[in-house]
Amino acid sequence: MIRLDNISKQNGHQVLFIDASMGIQKGEKVGLVGPNGAGKTTLFRMIAGQEAPDDGLVTIDPGMTIGYFSQDVGEMSGQSAVAAVMDGVGPVSALATEMAQLEAAMVDPDQADAMDEIIERYGEVQSRFEELDGYALDARAREVLAGLSFSQERMDADVGLLSGGWKMRVALARILLMRPDGMLLDEPSNHLDLESLIWLESFLKDYDGALLMTSHDREFMNRIIGKVVEIDGGTLITYSGDYDFYEKQRALGEAQRQAQYERQQAMLAKEVKFIERFKARASHAAQVQSRVKKLDKIERVEPPRRRQAVQFEFRSPPRSGEDVATFKDVHKGYGSRSIYAGLDFRVRRKERWCVLGANGAGKSTLLKLVAGSETPDQGSVTIGSAVRMGYFAQHSMDLLDGDETIFESLDGSFPQAGQGALRTLAGCFGFSGDDVEKPCRVLSGGEKARLVMAKMLFDPPNFLVLDEPTNHLDMATKEMLVAALADFEGTMLFVSHDRHFLAALSNRVLELTADGVHQFGGGYTEYVESTGQEAPGLHPGGAVGG
Repeated sequence: MIRLDNISKQNGHQVLFIDASMGIQKGEKVGLVGPNGAGKTTLFRMIAGQEAPDDGLVTIDPGMTIGYFSQDVGEMSGQSAVAAVMDGVGPVSALATEMAQLEAAMVDPDQADAMDEIIERYGEVQSRFEELDGYALDARAREVLAGLSFSQERMDADVGLLSGGWKMRVALARILLMRPDGMLLDEPSNHLDLESLIWLESFLKDYDGALLMTSHDREFMNRIIGKVVEIDGGTLITYSGDYDFYEKQRALGEAQRQAQYERQQAMLAKEVKFIERFKARASHAAQVQSRVKKLDKIERVEPPRRRQAVQFEFRSPPRSGEDVATFKDVHKGYGSRSIYAGLDFRVRRKERWCVLGANGAGKSTLLKLVAGSETPDQGSVTIGSAVRMGYFAQHSMDLLDGDETIFESLDGSFPQAGQGALRTLAGCFGFSGDDVEKPCRVLSGGEKARLVMAKMLFDPPNFLVLDEPTNHLDMATKEMLVAALADFEGTMLFVSHDRHFLAALSNRVLELTADGVHQFGGGYTEYVESTGQEAPGLHPGGAVGG
């Protein structure tokens, strides 16, 4: 289906691929992994025909259709979300748009004189629309958008009015509706809530074409892929199995290479010692010469390239009182929409509450009420004694000073800390060496999130309130964060769509549903076991509930 043979590619001075090869067959679902900057997006662009390799061949089966979803969605406006999704399938969308315009013209008194022509044209357009199975396509487009958590209202609204995250979903829906022979999905799990993620997982499991995808969501990858292609130092290495199996195989391979390297180093040291000891003796000249020649011929084993993984260790936060946050008869709404009506809820010391609920259920509102950035319409939210709160929200990243470097930003927050401690902190959150001199304005979303997180956790509060803390974070940073938070001695209240994060860190669940608010005494894993669902509003098996 798709083959890359002996690909070489260079971007400026950076060599991305050297004689790299891989293949994907029909029906195979493959995860593409590698550190940031390794060339994952370049590989996608070469398969999609948007870039050419410097050397080697990219071969796609004749007649094979490829759908490529990237993080760069381009401009979208002037049409509804449904029309934008149908656009990807060809002329049907243009016919749908013209039908809508003609329907508007039919009821416009200013166009009464041209009514015969309008009706005649409408008949032609509608006939062609039916020929292309347009009504079924419209229904399918709406089904895909509903799966990605669009309301009917949002489906029919102008795409140009949507936020960046919702535009991403429109671009993703366009590829899914196409059902091409091959799909290239670059981070499709970004910007999705838990319900959408589970729906997408189910969709991709049923997809019978060739799939190549990247994702920072371990659970999502594990459930979909059966093969991993790793970009490592310019080569492509293929592993069979899911992401967890790949990690084990990679670690095993590294350990074997390290042992092989150490054995060879010990042997070489022994030989060099013999040569040094006897090179001046005529009686050993033949032996010395023989060993020098032998050393020249030995192929040197390279030590495994170590992935830098720095662990962050929490200082112990000061102890808070037993009652950390208390909601008493809280009412909150926006306009005519009620979010909470008489909510009673208490967070106690050392509890780790994850908040689950469909879009619009009030997850972020709950966190804002705790953080004090929103106030209840009625009732009270009380923060307990000796509570020091750290609040992470998506807008936290907008508060960074764009003119400051990463190091200046850290130094401004912790002037007493000393350069060594701050550089270690930056290293834990993925900023090593000269990275700390980058100005904040050029940072990606993930880098900004890491910097805000580093500032929040260096002098830890005893109550962490986290709204989607893993958005934008790569797999390695997520693992570090999970490991660090697992040892955190304080209290947590958080929203996340990452099931690995939810399962590893929660010991309580607050479920927000249309039927009211439910509290579970166990963590996310126990919640899934007791309810048979991974998110509110989903029936067992991941199908979207009615």
